[in-house]
Amino acid sequence: MNFLDKHFGLTEHKTSVKTEVIAGITTFLTMAYIIFVNPSILSEAGMDYGAVFVATCVAAAIGCLIMGLWANYPIAQAPGMGLNAFFTYGVVLGMGYTWEAALGAVFFSGLCFFLLSVFKIREWIINSIPLSLRLGIAAGIGLFLAMIAMKNAGIVVANDATFVALGNLSEPAALYALLGFFVITALSYLNVTGAVMIGILGITIASTLLGHNEYGGLMSMPPSIAPTFMAMDLMGALDVAMLSVIFAFLFVDLFDTSGTLVGVAHRGKLLDKDGKLPRLGRAMMADSTASMAGAALGTSTTTSYIESTAGIASGGRTGLTAVVVAVLFLISLFFAPLAGSIPAFATAGALLYVAVLMAGSLAHANWEDPTDAAPVLIAALAMPLTFSIAEGIALGFISYAAIKTLSGRFKDLNPAVIILALLFAVKFLFLD
Repeated sequence: MNFLDKHFGLTEHKTSVKTEVIAGITTFLTMAYIIFVNPSILSEAGMDYGAVFVATCVAAAIGCLIMGLWANYPIAQAPGMGLNAFFTYGVVLGMGYTWEAALGAVFFSGLCFFLLSVFKIREWIINSIPLSLRLGIAAGIGLFLAMIAMKNAGIVVANDATFVALGNLSEPAALYALLGFFVITALSYLNVTGAVMIGILGITIASTLLGHNEYGGLMSMPPSIAPTFMAMDLMGALDVAMLSVIFAFLFVDLFDTSGTLVGVAHRGKLLDKDGKLPRLGRAMMADSTASMAGAALGTSTTTSYIESTAGIASGGRTGLTAVVVAVLFLISLFFAPLAGSIPAFATAGALLYVAVLMAGSLAHANWEDPTDAAPVLIAALAMPLTFSIAEGIALGFISYAAIKTLSGRFKDLNPAVIILALLFAVKFLFLD
C-alpha cells in the first residue's frame, strides 16, 4: 500500500486504494461495450473476429497501463468509436483498401501523433483549427455512426429513387435495435452505471431466448491473435491517396484525445491553477503509443474515453483507476464466446446512443453567424452522406476557407486552415 501511495500519490490526491478500485470498475462498466462493438465492426472489413476481440482487449489494457503508470491519470483508453467505423466502411469497404493497409495508416497516424507530442506542436495545431470545424466534425462522426447503426439493423435501406428509405420495422433486427436504443437512453438518463453494456447484454439475452440469436457460450481460453498480429501493410499505407486517411485518423484522434483529457481533468479538478493539464505530454504520448501498439496487434485507433468521467464521479483521481481498468480488460480476454454471441442488432442501439452524445456538439455552434454555421453543417452532413470521415473533414475545411474569403472575413483564416483547404481542394480536383 505504501508503494501504491508513493507511486500514484493517493494521499496527495485525497483518495484511497478502495476508492480507486471502485472508480476503475465503474469506468470499465461504462466502456466495456467496446469489447463487443469493435470486433463486430472490424470483422466486416474481413478481419478475424476472435483476433480483433483479443487485439481490442490488449490494446485497451496497454493504453490504460501507460496512462495510469506513466501519466498517472484516471483516464481509460480503448479503440475509439467512429474511427473503427471509418476504418471499415470508409477506408476498406468504401475506398477499396485492404484492412492490412488500413492498419498501416492507423500506425502512421499514431506515429505522427507521437512526434507532435514529443516536439510540442500539438498545441499549435489544436489552436489553429476553428472551433466551428471541430464542432462540425464531432457531430458528423456521430451522424456517421447513426447511419451505420440504422443500416446494419435494417432501419434504413438503399433505394434507387431516393438513395435511402425506411426499412421494414417489423423485422426482428430493427425492433431489437430500436428497443436497445430506447433502453440504453432511458438507463443513461437515470444514471445507471453500465447502461450501454446492460442494453447490449439485455437485447442479446432477449433475442436468444426468443430464438432470434444463437448463444455461443460464456468463457474459454482467448482466441488466437495470429490472424491480425503484425499484419499491417506499412508500404500500402504510403499510397498518395492514403494521406488523407492518415490525416483523418490523426486529426480525429488529436482533438478527441485533447478534448477528453481536458474535460475529464476539469471534472476531477486535476487542472493546475492556470487551468492547464499537468503532464499533458505524457498523456498524449500514452494515447499515441497505444494507437501504434493497437495497429500492430490488429485494431483501429486507440484513444482516451470520455466514459472515464464515470470513474471520476466515483472518486477516481489517480492512475490507479486506469490500471484497474487495464486488469479488467485483460480478464475480459476469457469471455470471447460471450462476445461472439452478441448480434449486430444488439450493438446497433449502442451505436445510436453514442451518436446522440456526439451530435450534441451542434448545440455549441454559432448559428447566428452563417460563415461559421455553414461549414459546421457541411462537415456534419458530408460524413454520413459520403460514408467517410475523411471526406467530411475535407469538405468542412474547403467550405470554411471559401466562405470566409468570399465574405470578406479573410482575417478569420490562419495559415494552417488555408494550407489544408488548398491541399484538400487539390486532392478532389486532381487526385480522385
